[in-house]
Amino acid sequence: MKRLFLSLLCVVALTVAATAQSQRPQFGEQPKLVVGIVVDQMRWDYLSRYYDRFGSDGFRRLIDRGYSFDNCLINYLPTITAIGHTSAYTGTTPAFHGICGNTFCIDGKKTYCCDDDTVKPVGSDNEKAGCMSPRNLLATTIGDQLRLHTDFRSKVIGVSYKDRAAILPAGRSGNAAYWLDTQNRQFISSTYYMTELPQWAKDCNKLVAKNETFKEMGKEIGMSPVTGQLITDMAIAALKGEQLGKGTVPDMLCVSYSQTDVIGHKWATRGEHTDEAYLELDKDLARLFQALDSEVGQGNYLVFLTADHGGAHNFKFMQDHKLSGGKWVSSDIRRELETYLMNKLHNQMPLVQAIYDYRFYLDHAMIAKEGLDLQRVKDVAVEFLRQCPHISFVVDFEKAQQTAVPQMLRERIICGYNFHRSGDIIVCPDPGYYDFGRYSSPIGTTHGEWNPYDAHIPLLFYGWHIPHGATPREVHITDIAPTVCSLLHIQQPNACIGKSLLLNAD
Repeated sequence: MKRLFLSLLCVVALTVAATAQSQRPQFGEQPKLVVGIVVDQMRWDYLSRYYDRFGSDGFRRLIDRGYSFDNCLINYLPTITAIGHTSAYTGTTPAFHGICGNTFCIDGKKTYCCDDDTVKPVGSDNEKAGCMSPRNLLATTIGDQLRLHTDFRSKVIGVSYKDRAAILPAGRSGNAAYWLDTQNRQFISSTYYMTELPQWAKDCNKLVAKNETFKEMGKEIGMSPVTGQLITDMAIAALKGEQLGKGTVPDMLCVSYSQTDVIGHKWATRGEHTDEAYLELDKDLARLFQALDSEVGQGNYLVFLTADHGGAHNFKFMQDHKLSGGKWVSSDIRRELETYLMNKLHNQMPLVQAIYDYRFYLDHAMIAKEGLDLQRVKDVAVEFLRQCPHISFVVDFEKAQQTAVPQMLRERIICGYNFHRSGDIIVCPDPGYYDFGRYSSPIGTTHGEWNPYDAHIPLLFYGWHIPHGATPREVHITDIAPTVCSLLHIQQPNACIGKSLLLNAD
């Protein structure tokens, strides 16, 4: 009897192993289409919070039939939109890919991540919205590697409400990126990609311009879940118009949903607005998946869904429930720091150029003009910031290895540091405290820190050769790109530091 039981156990084990093995693609096998989805400011716990309210064909299709990495963390600082989108698709961090925030300084010059004055808008005359490209991106993406592998026969297209969320995932060699010009109520691109919108995009824009909610809300459309519908419309139009997934090599569609971030900044993590945003997004995903089923076929496409960052609970909400939290006002800190520096160093002009995402950019040119030593200025600034309330750690980037901070935090600081683009000093506020200013209303929230509320994000795979399962083991946002590339049997992006993840069937 015991021998029979052991024999049966061996059969079951071999069957499970064979089933798991059958899920793995063999050399020569590739999906027809890869679809990357990034949901802006989506906390990991939203998957369970809304699970019972989701329909069966949106998020739950991924959860119930796909594979979930339940402990996916962002492994750099700060946790910001442009960085998150870039890191997911490059498999690396700002230290290597160079996208150090939505806005940052490059050798002292203020730079928006996608600004490019060498290009012009396409589909609009709005130069502020349309003079955009991925020229500041230093590393290749999944899509770049796919195009290299196929001698540029693969098509790679990005679609989003935000320019950076469409442009950066598509990479430097992407065929096209489309984003919303809210002033003119249409999706646009730039001459980096094309000289004229394709007819299918023009046709889609006719419907976008007629959208009643867009007409009513105008530039504020990002605060409406309708934005998710418009992004989905454009993604499906691109899928059909470009015949994605119907060629002899794989194509890639990068779709980023940004309305969730705008709504989060305005109304935070709780309440009817956030609930509506995710329940409507669930319907948008279902519609996208149904279009993929129809156009490409179930089992022929590979999907991954993640987020660029999470979001903190509103500090007042936390305080009302006797939990730790508060606001940290960088504009006040900057003013007080300038006074402290003048009292200590006797400089005549301000020495702080900017504060972006908890990082202090000192004005190196002005420091030299004042005849001051840069390291001395940094030391005095650190001295002041360590006296400020509700700051856990202050780190001079150049001295990060020698600073008494936890190893995990030190590694994230170093991974987020680019010598030419990240500034001089970074601070880490106490848990629950965040920078209260332009991007966080009194009832809203923001992001940017190392804490789980900002750094713990969903990571779901579904479709082609993906088994059903889940794991609690720690993985990172930088593991997405090498995993997708491994499944495709193509080279990893050229600055990739992530690891290819093994998806084991239940």
